[in-house]
Amino acid sequence: MPPNLTRFERIEKKYPLDRGAMVALERILEGRLEPDPWGASTVSNVYYDTCDLALARRSLAKPPYKEKLRVRSYGPTGPDDTVFVELKKKWRGVVYKRRIAATEARAALWLSGGPAPPLEGRADAQVAAEVERFMADCPVRPAMVVAYERHSLVDPGDGGLRVTFDENLRWRRDRLRLSAGSHGEALLDGDRVLMEVKVCGAMPLWLSRALGEVGARPSSFSKYGACCRELAARDRSVLVRPSAAGHRHLTEEEPCPIF
Repeated sequence: MPPNLTRFERIEKKYPLDRGAMVALERILEGRLEPDPWGASTVSNVYYDTCDLALARRSLAKPPYKEKLRVRSYGPTGPDDTVFVELKKKWRGVVYKRRIAATEARAALWLSGGPAPPLEGRADAQVAAEVERFMADCPVRPAMVVAYERHSLVDPGDGGLRVTFDENLRWRRDRLRLSAGSHGEALLDGDRVLMEVKVCGAMPLWLSRALGEVGARPSSFSKYGACCRELAARDRSVLVRPSAAGHRHLTEEEPCPIF
């Protein structure tokens, strides 16, 4: 998503690839798509969740509707640099994203209970109201930093098509500020890449054929959810669900609900 966009809706499909498939696909895409004018960047996110990671558990349960709150930056970020407070909603496969620009320090202050950052017009005020409603309904706090290197290809004809490739996906559970850097523990091995196809309508037929040529298959992979699964593999008290007999642990085959 280009940093200057603040609100949109679209369909997003994710495809785990190895590096060889990524290179082959990029060759096919040459001539139809061009590099994003914003260039390659390090994308860093602070995800907000409850103390027992209820939002992560709900996301992994794959409900028809879900929401996420995060703060995102592009590139190295200090307290006075611009970040984006994003409220991401997904309803039956369609992603709705709203966000507000603020300094990193003001964003962190706001989401910890402080005043909202300066707002520009009615649209920002509406998004701020949605964020504050979300926080009132769900007592969230900084839960995890997730970062990766991204480069993007876009439709030069402004058809709304965007293809992104995310590498070196990493996470951490300490120093939960974007101003603390993008370091973290690797989630995937060095040969794995996560591609996302973002469209405002139907995927072009030529792109569907290109994905088939390299063997790309869609996945419900969630970056934040996958990092929480990795955390649960190390700490068995994470991502559990209550039962009559006590707590049961989340497994790959058995996603747990929010409650």
